[in-house]
Amino acid sequence: MAINDIELKKEKLILSKVTDLVNKNIDELSKVVKVNEEELIEFKKLMWQDSNSFDNADIVTARDITSKEESKNIEKEKYYKRLKQIKNKPYFASIVFKDEDGDIFNIYMSLTYLKDDNTNNILYDWRSPICSLFYDYETGPCEYTAPGGVIKGELKRKRQYKIENNKLLGVFDNNLSIDDEVLQDVLAKDSDDKMKNVVNTIQMEQNKIIRNTEDKNLIVQGIAGSGKTTVALHRIAFLLYKEKYLNSENILIFSPNNLFTEYISDVLPSLGENNTLQTTFSDYMSTFIDEYDDIEDYTDFVSRYYKYDEIDPDFIEYKQSDNIIIDMDMFIDNYVENARVINSFSEGESNIIDKEIINEYLHNKYSNLPLFERLKEIGEKLSSNCYKGSTTKANVFEKLIMKNSNFTRKYKEIFKEFFMSDYCTYEVSEETINNMIDNKVLNY
Repeated sequence: MAINDIELKKEKLILSKVTDLVNKNIDELSKVVKVNEEELIEFKKLMWQDSNSFDNADIVTARDITSKEESKNIEKEKYYKRLKQIKNKPYFASIVFKDEDGDIFNIYMSLTYLKDDNTNNILYDWRSPICSLFYDYETGPCEYTAPGGVIKGELKRKRQYKIENNKLLGVFDNNLSIDDEVLQDVLAKDSDDKMKNVVNTIQMEQNKIIRNTEDKNLIVQGIAGSGKTTVALHRIAFLLYKEKYLNSENILIFSPNNLFTEYISDVLPSLGENNTLQTTFSDYMSTFIDEYDDIEDYTDFVSRYYKYDEIDPDFIEYKQSDNIIIDMDMFIDNYVENARVINSFSEGESNIIDKEIINEYLHNKYSNLPLFERLKEIGEKLSSNCYKGSTTKANVFEKLIMKNSNFTRKYKEIFKEFFMSDYCTYEVSEETINNMIDNKVLNY
């Protein structure tokens, strides 16, 4: 619903004031960031030149100060870039919220925050708690969860803006979720070869997923084109805002292929965040599996499978089924349960290691760890016991344990053993297994 002329004039005045404040902050920050950077470079140069006159404590202190100053400067740079990003379109929506004490808050929503000279909030980051009201409620009773607890009140108004180059092209009041006029405008825009952010059209169900911090693991189901990827990327942006210990390098996105990676590459930067680490499943596996020269990707697998180049398609179906997971789990449980050091051994002239002690460590003391992690811990324990707390011989003990055990670290051998065992519920010939094991490429 379009607003009346009086309200429109008010909104134009607010836009003008916000634009001036954004530009003022950009100008001030550009100078501060540059000066800080120059000062840090100069300080590092002086520290390097005079390093001989510092003792170790001074050097540690100086480095600590430098690191903190660099972190502050990085944050200012990030904020500077975000302000430049909203320079021509400072906000996209607003709400009027009345709390239980009768205080009224006029909240303008943006891709970042903005404060005036008196540190009053002028713009609110769309990820801030109070902004969830815009996505979750119609006008009327509402509540949101703030760091201090649940805040209840009444949502008096929801408003959306169409702003281009700091000109107000449209203002819409909407009592429901997202105004049809705004949504249609977004959908009517020419499509591009890159995915865009959708902060102004997030729906209530999407917002619940984006802001969910209660569940450790979250699975989002939906048909193709339903917005799963868009929601995932906005959720990443939200978590980067909320969890201060997180940064983009702590997050890994698995893409189906490199083309998809390129397609989504603009979303996080448009939300003021750096792109995360991204990879395909095949590329990721290739960095860990060194028993094979390469990992077959999905496209090559589909091509091979549907060209009928595969001799035993039923075997492929078994390897992609839920059954093989159950079979492998049972095999691995049995493999670990029967893992034993079968010979006592010595390290050096005086260190005689009893096999029963190691087996006690293997199946009791460190049984909460995966099998090969246990060996690492046992190696460190034996080294510490034999060499007065030193763990420098940990690798030596680890190798001796493996040499005198009935299990192996050679994954191809374990892999083959599974397919040859009674735990594998698909009958497969030894020739087929050997071809699979000896192949230079690990099949998808």
